[in-house]
Amino acid sequence: MPQMCDDECPFCNLPRERVFHEGHLFKAAWDIFPVSTGHALLILNRHVATWFEASQEEQIDLVGGIAIVRGIIERLHSPGGYNIGVNVGQAAGQTVFHLHVHVIPRYRGDVVDPTGGVRHVIPERGNYRVTGRQDR
Repeated sequence: MPQMCDDECPFCNLPRERVFHEGHLFKAAWDIFPVSTGHALLILNRHVATWFEASQEEQIDLVGGIAIVRGIIERLHSPGGYNIGVNVGQAAGQTVFHLHVHVIPRYRGDVVDPTGGVRHVIPERGNYRVTGRQDR
């Protein structure tokens, strides 16, 4: 059974002025602690903690929302790429237990070496390439 929202959930009580798009089953808002310029969140309307508690319809709507939000970010900024992510559970770094998807624009030069992308959630395992090795 889904958890009911309460006064403690920042996404259940999201100020309207933070919302820049509303989908069928989600809303999109700018992250208040952005990793980069244009960092957006797709927040499920229904209060469930994780991706795996969402219905298939909700998951599909969130995935479709990524392209919509990307289009909005593209109109406002000029990123060279994106990281898209969902933190599921405290061990994975989830701090707000209301399902949300991060759409993080990336810019050329924002880090010295972006190789490995989301693999850097465990920093020493992020860059898996061996210098001089060619992919076959």
